[in-house]
Amino acid sequence: MRRKVLLSLLIVIISCTCSYAKITEETVNAAWKRIAKADGFKEVKINFEKDEAPNAWVKFQSQSNFSVHVTAGLMKILNSEEEVAGVLGHEIGHVKLGHYNKGVSRAVGWAVLGNVLGRIGGIGGAAAQAVGSVGMNLAESGFSRGQEVEADDYGTELLKKAGYDPFGLYNAMKAFADNKFVTQPNGFNSHPPTERRLVHLKQKAQEVKGRK
Repeated sequence: MRRKVLLSLLIVIISCTCSYAKITEETVNAAWKRIAKADGFKEVKINFEKDEAPNAWVKFQSQSNFSVHVTAGLMKILNSEEEVAGVLGHEIGHVKLGHYNKGVSRAVGWAVLGNVLGRIGGIGGAAAQAVGSVGMNLAESGFSRGQEVEADDYGTELLKKAGYDPFGLYNAMKAFADNKFVTQPNGFNSHPPTERRLVHLKQKAQEVKGRK
């Protein structure tokens, strides 16, 4: 009897932990609402995509005509609302810093981090096809490495402004690295290599968090 009770308690604990960690559409919408409000950004409806490739992007036509997209794959690898907020803050950064106005007018993904996505251990089927498609979008994005760093800094600053831990974007990037989604250094990647980007994000988060 005692063994059955202990087993039941263990199942309850595991179930609660999994439920707590799951990123839902409600979590994404809550993060978007806080981030958009903190920045005075136009709050548009989030479009949830079924793609298994972890990704988020702004489909930009003009400052008054754009949409925000988040994939199921992104929601599976992130762990908290503040990580979602960090990713969305990065995307706001591209818009507010005028990066789209400097030649970028298509939908551009954030998470894949380059024109070649190296998922160590391989990835197959529909997920691989989705990853390849988004990777090609990034290869043509027009964002420079400098612009990616600027958007990272903007997103980190915005996290604190919205009342989140400034480490949200760093933790989101680390979640990608932990899941083996990384950028390998080469002459074609527009995004900075993951390790260097993590170092910069950590330093920036420490700087922002240390301010009164």
